[in-house]
Amino acid sequence: MRCLIISDIHANLAAFEAVLQDAAKRRLRFDIVWCLGDIVGYGPDPNECIDLLRKLPHVCLAGNHDWAVLGKLGIETFHENAAFVVEWTQSRLTKENLNYLRARPEQDVQGDYLLVHASPREPIWEYVLDVSVAEENFGYMPTTYALIGHTHVPAIFVKDSATLAVHATAPTPNIPVALKPSCNYIINPGGVGQPRDGDPRAAYALLDTETLTWTPYRVEYPIKRTQEKMRAAGFPDRLIERLSHGR
Repeated sequence: MRCLIISDIHANLAAFEAVLQDAAKRRLRFDIVWCLGDIVGYGPDPNECIDLLRKLPHVCLAGNHDWAVLGKLGIETFHENAAFVVEWTQSRLTKENLNYLRARPEQDVQGDYLLVHASPREPIWEYVLDVSVAEENFGYMPTTYALIGHTHVPAIFVKDSATLAVHATAPTPNIPVALKPSCNYIINPGGVGQPRDGDPRAAYALLDTETLTWTPYRVEYPIKRTQEKMRAAGFPDRLIERLSHGR
């Protein structure tokens, strides 16, 4: 099976559309989309992004911003800028899309793959940014592979089944990564709608579960279009500006 892997769309329709258009341009045939949560939050197009995702064959997990919009997380746990957009989103989501978010699970298992938003240990909130945190999380995996989002940073954490050593690699766009049967993996595709690795391009990946290859991709999108919508909605300047820098 070939899976288009996305995470952290964050209501950025221009970025989401660019990902789908880029996949089509590259002729990346895929059978299903696996979305690792945070469809909403930060961005100006929450209904449009949910509507677009629902048109695709997909599996989608709950993210922390999705939960906040539903009132399942208190906004006092968010930075004030993020909390502003949570409340803004709450006032604009359709009933149908609210119900869609409510139905998103915290985690899902697809064959050998655990799908979560944040981490195997804490599916909604924990950040897996370094080897030490990844090392602890391997013990919470019921599968060989875990796919995560939340950090908005592409990353691959590898645990050798023989030596138990864990290391991290930064995947290179367009270069396939062979997933070794002798290892366990925690893999992050990066963020579609708000990258945070210094590269403002939208990030996504293609996973082939038959050949065991993971191929990361980046694509430019019309950032100014999203920023103009954010300004028109009165979003905080910090959220608008960060899209230009990928931070």
